Amino acid sequence: YFIANLKMYGNKKYVKSIKKVIDFKKKKKYAKVKIIYCPPYTLLSDFVNYTKSSSIDVGAQNCHQDEFSGSYTGSISSNMIKSIGAKYIIIGHSENRISGDNNLIINKKIVSALNQKLNVIFCIGETLKEKKNNKTKSILKKQVINGLKKVKKINKIIFAYEPVWCIGTGKIPK
Repeated sequence: YFIANLKMYGNKKYVKSIKKVIDFKKKKKYAKVKIIYCPPYTLLSDFVNYTKSSSIDVGAQNCHQDEFSGSYTGSISSNMIKSIGAKYIIIGHSENRISGDNNLIINKKIVSALNQKLNVIFCIGETLKEKKNNKTKSILKKQVINGLKKVKKINKIIFAYEPVWCIGTGKIPK
C-alpha cells in the first residue's frame, strides 16, 4: 500500500497532477500496488471524480464519531464520506490523537466507518516519552484492543504504525 495523506495541502489544480501516478499504475508490473490518495475534504469529491476510471482509490483523512449527521460545525460523518464515493478513511492519525482523539473516540469512528462499508486505515503509535519509557508495545496493544472494541471483522482494516514522536521530526521508526 502507498497511502498519500495530503494533509491540508492542495487545490483544484493539484488534482490533475496525479495523472502521472495514474499512468504509472497502469503498468503491468505495478498492478498489485495499491495506491490511495487522502486529500483534504475540500478536494475529496474532485479526487473521486478524477480517479473514477483508474485503479487509484480515494479516502478521507478523518471523520466525526457520529455516523450520520448532527450539529457538529466543521465536521464530516462517515456517511457523508461514503456518499461522495470515497472508499477509505484514516482514523487514529497521530495529529488527531494529539488534538484529543482518544481510544474511545477512535473506536466510535472505526465502528461508524465500518458500518458505512469504508475501509479503515487505523493509525497506531506512541509518543516520544512512551517510547523512551519502553512502553511502545503496551501502548500499541492498548490502542488496538480499545480501538477495535465491538469490531468483529478486521478484514476492512489496514494497520499503520505511525508514531507520534516522528511526525515532523524527520526521524524514521525502525
